[in-house]
Amino acid sequence: MNPHDFIAKWRSATLKERSGSQSHFNDLCALLGVADPATADPTGEWFAFEKGTSKSGGAIGWADVWRRGCFAWEYKGPGKSLDNALNQLLQYRGQLENPPLLIVSDMDRICVHTNWNNTVQEVHEFPLNRMVDADTRDRLKRIFTDPEAFKPAKTRQALTEEAAGEFAAIAKRLRDRGHQADEVAHFVNRLAFCMFAEDVALLPDHLFTKMLEHSRSREGVFEDNARKLFAAMAQPDGSVGFDPVDWFNGGLFEDDQALPLTTADVKDLLKAARRDWSAIDPSILGTLFERGLDPDKRSQLGAHYTDHAKIMMIVQPVIIDPLEAEWQRSWEAASGAFTRAEHTAEQTIAKASARADLADEIMALRASFRDPRQLELFEGLSGQKRVRELDAIRAGLREASRNMQAARAAAKQVRDEYLLRLRNFRVLDPACGSGNFLYVALTALKDIEHRVNIDAEQLGIERSAPEVGPEAVLGIELNPYAAELARVSVWIGEIQWMRRNGFAAARNPILRPLNTIECRDAVLNPDGSRAEWPAADVVVGNPPFLGNKLMISGRRATKTKAATSGLGEAYTTALRNAWPDVPGGADLVCYWFAKAWEMLAAGTLTRAGLVATNSIRGGVNREVLKPIVSLGQIYEAWSDESWTVDGAAVRVSLTCFDAEQSGNAILDGVPVGRILADLSAERSGVDLTLAVPLAVNECVAFQGPVKVGPFDVPGNMAREWLLLPSNPNGRSNADVVQPLLNGMDITRRPSGRWIINFKEMSASEAALFEAPFEHTLSVVKPIRDGNRDEFRRDHWWQLGRSGRLVSDACRNVSRAIFSPRVAKHRLFVWGSAATLADSAVIAIARDDDTSFGILHSRFHELWSLRMGTSLEDRPRYTPSTTFETFPFPEGLTPNIPAAAYADDPRAQAIAAAAARLNALRENWLNPEDRVLRVPEVVPGYPDRLLPRDEAAAKELKKRTLTNLYNARPQWLLNAHAALDAAVADAYGWGADWRAGSLTDDEILARLFRLNQARATV
Repeated sequence: MNPHDFIAKWRSATLKERSGSQSHFNDLCALLGVADPATADPTGEWFAFEKGTSKSGGAIGWADVWRRGCFAWEYKGPGKSLDNALNQLLQYRGQLENPPLLIVSDMDRICVHTNWNNTVQEVHEFPLNRMVDADTRDRLKRIFTDPEAFKPAKTRQALTEEAAGEFAAIAKRLRDRGHQADEVAHFVNRLAFCMFAEDVALLPDHLFTKMLEHSRSREGVFEDNARKLFAAMAQPDGSVGFDPVDWFNGGLFEDDQALPLTTADVKDLLKAARRDWSAIDPSILGTLFERGLDPDKRSQLGAHYTDHAKIMMIVQPVIIDPLEAEWQRSWEAASGAFTRAEHTAEQTIAKASARADLADEIMALRASFRDPRQLELFEGLSGQKRVRELDAIRAGLREASRNMQAARAAAKQVRDEYLLRLRNFRVLDPACGSGNFLYVALTALKDIEHRVNIDAEQLGIERSAPEVGPEAVLGIELNPYAAELARVSVWIGEIQWMRRNGFAAARNPILRPLNTIECRDAVLNPDGSRAEWPAADVVVGNPPFLGNKLMISGRRATKTKAATSGLGEAYTTALRNAWPDVPGGADLVCYWFAKAWEMLAAGTLTRAGLVATNSIRGGVNREVLKPIVSLGQIYEAWSDESWTVDGAAVRVSLTCFDAEQSGNAILDGVPVGRILADLSAERSGVDLTLAVPLAVNECVAFQGPVKVGPFDVPGNMAREWLLLPSNPNGRSNADVVQPLLNGMDITRRPSGRWIINFKEMSASEAALFEAPFEHTLSVVKPIRDGNRDEFRRDHWWQLGRSGRLVSDACRNVSRAIFSPRVAKHRLFVWGSAATLADSAVIAIARDDDTSFGILHSRFHELWSLRMGTSLEDRPRYTPSTTFETFPFPEGLTPNIPAAAYADDPRAQAIAAAAARLNALRENWLNPEDRVLRVPEVVPGYPDRLLPRDEAAAKELKKRTLTNLYNARPQWLLNAHAALDAAVADAYGWGADWRAGSLTDDEILARLFRLNQARATV
């Protein structure tokens, strides 16, 4: 068929939809040179007419034509609404496998609607008279051969980011003119929603854009024009001129208040209004707008945000999976009963059909008799049988019909009861921010409701209208900007869902009041008592990430971390008093876990899913998870994931829990039997979270002191002070200036910095060390004067912590072992006992190679990785959880002087392997032909290692322990293997180790049993 024949035939066609659609489509296939459905796919598995029939035998009519992976196509007759056709496809697109293109047409035009997720939807129209154009035909052919050619380039995220940036600029200008931040936020939210309402046809005839165009012609008229529009939106039966306006209300349009805008502002708004606001993404809209509207968050405008997929890692297991499983269980029984009744009815009908044929034959035979006596005899012999058979047929059909009706009625009751439950289901986010979780939860509930209706419809049960709405989601949020944005996000999400699925938005009012999103504190009432949460079925969200040490003072912004404002000492004290069951040193997020578990234990909540920094797995934070694990369960968790909060990337744990004890769980996407409080799986029948500190390990490992100020100085400055004459007290500056070791000195190259440490001296004692004291007075004191801690302000010359414990412990050893508190690899190095470890380093007061070797063995590494937490993706080492709980081999424990086991063959073997490992590493780090050894200016400290020349310096920069352990050359692997074998022998596990039967889980189980045995001694 050529284009002219096609146009001529269908221009004058008056066929109705059903009689003309398949003929039109087959002609179109012929015109485009593609095979029609019957030719391409005779089975109808992937390309078919009339896709979609119900189990009850009647056609639902999901689509007139369907091609898997390409399109769903619905026809309408002449003069019928193509919008109705599109709504039909939207309602059933899930059953049609979500094709990328939704196509509606009559005989005069074809409209192609794109249907990709996370893109700004586009519409492409092809009128009949354009079919002569080869380019038009080529584009149409691509819906069969290359639907990706229609995929929109712009994502919803990109659109939302651009729109948020434009509104942030307008909001900033309004604040710069002296308007209060809260009134600016409310006003800008109204403007944004007007643009959305206009693009989804809730504001008629581009009324908002017309208002802007009229306002740009004269300076100063915008405020009056906007007031007229807002007043109309705030009341039933409103109008602007002769244009009626629907009632919006909902709290966003409760009055006519507007702020004045300049002509330049209005022009910027017009630019923003020309975007397709119907495709805006509510899952990120609130976050981006909050950053633009809240003066405290404006610096985060260009930062990343948490995406939809991450939120679904909580919403899926807490809301979607359980509700869908619940429906599936109920519906399988109901639909199964209907299917059996339907099958029985079909069999009855088949039998009735056969019996009806027999009855017809009998009636024909009866008519053949002419003699009354023969007829009487025939009636006597067979008539009674015939009557009985016909009565049985009628009774069987009536029974089959009654059974089907009863099964359908029972299924409808199951559907109605489930929908009632779903419509009463409530999701609470008690730290909802700008509504990201609430939006995703609402759309999930509406998706489930839609699926339930579709399932029931296939049994011939009439569909009910969607009733799950914004009232299903509850929120608590302290920030008023975020609370209002949460409401806006939920409203937009509700309207978008209705439109995406072929339903009309609510009316009178359009916006239901969302008093369910409260603006208040979620954990503490103004009177200092515990805050209560509204009744809900589930709790989801990401509560504020504020560490214990920052709850009072907060944190300045850095390159990798956003600034936080502390809660203040009074609030923090009141919070801890109100929640005595939460450990005093726990992070702020722990209070949300405690409250969720309280409600679960009381039976007022069914499930909870919360996000926390991954430190929830360890230390005192872990205590809030222990009752959940012992009395309920963590049924799904992601132990260490990337997340974005306030524009900063952090590492988090996602924890879903309830009060059940099913014994089945999923950890990091893998099924496990049980998830423990450290968010690890129970293996080999042990729970490592029950490991306890051992008395034999006490007072050996210490975190270095916190500086709280720039007490560290370059090595050349320190050496100048060390070479000065004695001070007025007759003492050298060496008494208060010592080498400093920080984490990067271990993992990279030594920085050579020293530190001023007046220990616990009084100010008058410290002043006698002239040069160090004057430096501290001029450099440190101005910073400490602003410290919120009174003691640290008054004792500005002292480190934040004196480090006395670690200094006292190291006084009795010739050298000490040091390890970075947070590092990619668990590394241990030797250092001078006179060196001061800073707060990022753990100092271990042991000077024997045996202790060094045990700590650097695979056994201790495994234990420390499982017992410790992590910072982002780097494991954390602590004296309490990783060192003090570790069971050293019997007879080689840290409470025993090294001299006492010097003759033990086990200790000697470990010491030899450890010394060999250390020597090889030192030779690689500092090769003799690349370094010069320079004695330190004062005795008692190791030599300085300096590069021999520029080439050596360049080479040495690459020689770091991190780079070495990243590469792990064979010689390093061999050295560690020898060390591990010696340590295995010391435990008495040497044979199993060499046989390869000691798995990581078995090693941890054996170490745990040793820990428990020694804890009772």
